Amino acid sequence: MLGDDSEIAGWVRSLGLPGLIDLHVHFLPTRVMDKVWAYFDDAAVHYGVEWPIHYRLPEAERLAVLKSFGVKGFAPLVYPHKPGMGEWLTQWAMEFGSSTPGAVPTATLYPEPGVAEYLGAAVAAGARCVKAHVQVGSYDPRDPLLEPAWGLLAEAGVPVVIHCGHGPVPGEYTGLKLFEQVLMRHPRLVAVLAHAGMPEFDEALRLAASYETVFLDTTMVGTPFSQRMSPLPADWSARLADLGDRVALGTDFPNIPYDYATQLRAIESWGLGEDFLRRVLHDTPARLLGLGA
Repeated sequence: MLGDDSEIAGWVRSLGLPGLIDLHVHFLPTRVMDKVWAYFDDAAVHYGVEWPIHYRLPEAERLAVLKSFGVKGFAPLVYPHKPGMGEWLTQWAMEFGSSTPGAVPTATLYPEPGVAEYLGAAVAAGARCVKAHVQVGSYDPRDPLLEPAWGLLAEAGVPVVIHCGHGPVPGEYTGLKLFEQVLMRHPRLVAVLAHAGMPEFDEALRLAASYETVFLDTTMVGTPFSQRMSPLPADWSARLADLGDRVALGTDFPNIPYDYATQLRAIESWGLGEDFLRRVLHDTPARLLGLGA
């Protein structure tokens, strides 16, 4: 069993992997990240639990930490919470992902005029992944303004990591059955359900079984912190075994209230073997992000 962060790189090598590929990491402009951290500082008010940021470090140090773990590729995800943010955050994320070793260019979206134009420009420029945050953005993913955006992502095959589950607290438009209406209109959309749809794990597993382009990411899933709020179903491992190629490593680094190794231990504890670990920790997220071996 993996120990603490100091053991991650060796553990990864013991699995025969060249490194980890993390599909769900957050890097943001400094002033935006500071506001995100300030929000988590008041998590007891917002979520009813304390949420101390474990890797509250300057950007360069956070990048060095990921490298020390053996993270060889990651998607730095950004997300707007109001109109007017999506385009400039996308521009920032594209530049950051293109200039930062290990990172890939990413984009985001928001239901607003022009979303298809700035998202389309990002995809044409090489965006590898898109973040959609229904809960924080408090928007309806079925909004007609988003229809051309979903369509162009489905056509391009660019994955969207979407936080549409009710965790950690329900939003006005959260819920996997609601998002399924988008999938019904765009069945080729490559959708990665952030946090495996937490707490709607049963519904997430159903969607993954029903749609060949639906994936689950592991972000915060099965950690002791999350188990207290959103415990996994008793048959989680058995049901996940049939979806081994549709599960990808995600962590929420750096905005997690525990160390990085905690997430990896949770995945290891599902007891599905080293082949499953290799697929989740590297092969599947690498395929989604278009990264080679």
